[in-house]
Parts: sequence; structure tokens; C-alpha cells
Amino acid sequence: MDLDYTPADDAFRAEIRAWLEANLPQAMRDKVLNHKRLSRDDIANWHKLLGKKGWSAPAWPAQWGGPGWTEAQRHIWDAECGRIGAPPVLPFGVSMVAPVLMKYGNEAQKRRYLPRILSGEDWWCQGYSEPGSGSDLASLRTRAVREGDHYVVNGQKTWTTLGQHADMMFCLVRTDPAAKKQEGISFLLIDMKTPGITVRPIITLDEDHEVNEVFFEDVKVPVENLVGDENRGWTYAKYLLGHERTGIARVGASNRELAFLKGVALRQKKHGKPLLEDPVFAARVAAVEIELMALEVTAERVIASAEGGRGPGPEASMLKIKGTEIQQALTELMVDAVGPLAAPFDPAYLEGEHEHAAGGDDDAAPLAAYYFNYRKTSIYGGSNEIQKNIISQMILGI
Repeated sequence: MDLDYTPADDAFRAEIRAWLEANLPQAMRDKVLNHKRLSRDDIANWHKLLGKKGWSAPAWPAQWGGPGWTEAQRHIWDAECGRIGAPPVLPFGVSMVAPVLMKYGNEAQKRRYLPRILSGEDWWCQGYSEPGSGSDLASLRTRAVREGDHYVVNGQKTWTTLGQHADMMFCLVRTDPAAKKQEGISFLLIDMKTPGITVRPIITLDEDHEVNEVFFEDVKVPVENLVGDENRGWTYAKYLLGHERTGIARVGASNRELAFLKGVALRQKKHGKPLLEDPVFAARVAAVEIELMALEVTAERVIASAEGGRGPGPEASMLKIKGTEIQQALTELMVDAVGPLAAPFDPAYLEGEHEHAAGGDDDAAPLAAYYFNYRKTSIYGGSNEIQKNIISQMILGI
């Protein structure tokens, strides 16, 4: 099944494009297009701006304040945001915990948290990975012991993206250590201001503070913050990961980066001619472009099959694998295109503290950091090796 675009969809695309052109702040757009770092305020302000328009949660039904768009309209939105260079809406609240709450949360949880996610009032982070529990997530050891009307949580999470800014965490905890590992896990919502929580930065190779380790020491979490049933958190975790993996494909953003790559390769010279005219380099670019075209078609098919409210299935693993491979290939080609110009590293430029990079080539300045940062994409959301296992078992039946 493929997406069928109608004249109404074409009109919708024109409306979206015009609104983005008129309302996306140029400073934010410039940061995205030039691979500079977005601040917390950039991300929060863009979310609030979209929220005023009613577009901060494109996949949400109208029942919960979403626009009620069709799958085709959501695909158009993603493509147009990618094309123009709109900052991403953080997925942790809108695209990850919200679908879980809509499907498995109780009415009190939906009424409390969904409006705050929609408005951007609450910034969420994800408490899944632990030291020693990454790809084998079900081996996690963070414990939650019920004592009266609270759970007492002890343990550690790691690689917690933007946890230093978070108000809330959705967290997997072990509530039955005697059960089979997948059956003894629960899904808790934790206020990050609760006493006993310590957030420590992990500074990555590009000198950015994007991820953290989070420690829990006798943290009291109200029982009312348990989503669904105790010890059934693995079911909710898998449902959430399906939504996460679909979003990781980032077809619209990759189309934008392909155009950026071609622009760089046209400006760079080899033997007096544009690098893009070099047969070997041009063939590498063409190979990635073909893969990206195939990914877009596959994404449209997966989106079309989800019409009617069916959640993402194992097909999301295919999008995750190929989408991240393409993202990494694009960053590799960018660094290759500028050669030694990618070597100078200027964190101040990435933070927007001045306009011109050391060495005078603003295209090249952020590319090494961009390349290194994107090594993570084949790991987060479930490593690509694990996704291949999922495909072999759930699609191929091996």
C-alpha cells in the first residue's frame, strides 16, 4: 500500500510551506541549516510557537488537542520541516511517552500529562539504558520497591539525552526481580525534582553536553505514577520504541542534508573542477541518493499501513536501520568533501558565539562534530544489530 496524495494534500503542503516560511525564526533556521547547536530556549520556544498554532504534536488525534492530520499530511509536514530547516520537536514527550499514555495510561494520567506535553510546559527525558543494559535492555537493574503508596527507586540510567533540562522522566524499573527479566519490569513517570535524583553530564567527543547519567537514591515515586499494570512495562516499552524508531528515519532532514552535501561538493575543487563532477565521488553521492529515495518510498508504505490507528510494527526496524545508515553516510561524505578543512574544531562557532569559523570556511567548521555526533544514530533506539534480529524473527519468521 502506498500513500495517495490528493489535491487537498497538495493544498495542505502549500499551507504548511507558507506558514513555515512566515513563522520559523531565521536565527533558528540558520542554526539548523549550518549545523550549529540549538539551545534549550531554541527548542522550547519552537515547541511553544507550534503549540499556539496547534501543530506541536502532528500525530496526535484531535481528541487530545492534536491537529487530527492524516498519515499523508503528517508525512508532508515532516518533509516540509526537513526541507526548510525547522528545529525538531523533542520526541520524548510528544512522540514517545504520549502514545503510551494514550493507549495504556489511566484517565487521570492523560488529563494531567497530555496537555502539558502539548504545550511544552513539561520537558521529558527517557530512562531506559543503563550501564550494562543497552541492547539487552531487559537486563536492566534499577529497582523499584513498593512501600505503601510509593515506589522507592534505586539505580542508575545512562545516555539520558538532555536530562539536564528535563522536568519529567519516563523510566523502566524492575519491580519483580524473581520474574523472567522481560516480565518483571514496570513503567514509571518520575518527577526529576524529586529528592534523591542526581544528574551528571557526559561530555561527548565534540565537547557537547547532550547526554547524562542519572542516579536514583531512595527516590520516592507515587504509585499513581505507574503506567498500566505492574510488571507489564516491557509491553509498553516495546510500543514506545516502535514510535521512536519510525521517527528516527528522518527522511525530510536527510533530503535537506543531501542538498547541502551537493552544494559543498560543487564548491570544493579537485583538479580544478567541482568535486561533484569527479566520477568516484559522484557515484558515492548517487548511491546514497538512491538509498534515500528507496527509504522515502518504504516510509510512505509503512505510514500508509498504519492508517486506522495501528501502531508501528516491526517494519519500523527497517526504517531505523536504513535511515540511520543514510544519515551516517551523508556525514561521512560531507567530511570527505571538505578534507582537511573539517579538522579545525571551534566549539564557540557551534554555539553561535561568533559568525565566522577559524580558517574561514563556515561550511566545513561544524562537519567534524556533526560526523562524530552521528555515530550514535545506529546505536540509540535499539542498535541496528538488534533491529536485524527483530526483522528476522518478526517479519521473516526465522
